[in-house]
Amino acid sequence: MDKRIAREKAEESGQVADSGAVRLALMQRVHSGEITLEQAQAELKKIKRDGKKAGLMTRAQAYNQG
Repeated sequence: MDKRIAREKAEESGQVADSGAVRLALMQRVHSGEITLEQAQAELKKIKRDGKKAGLMTRAQAYNQG
């Protein structure tokens, strides 16, 4: 339970590159037919990679730190 709360706090403070809001926006684009699931997965990988370069963490890292 504490790990999930720590992840949510990190997302709210903007420390997470691939936050739930980012993932939700990607899935909305998939459901609207704008992009395919494979394109969304590739974009998510790019978001994570760019976020790490910028000093942000991923959701998994935030969860594991909690």
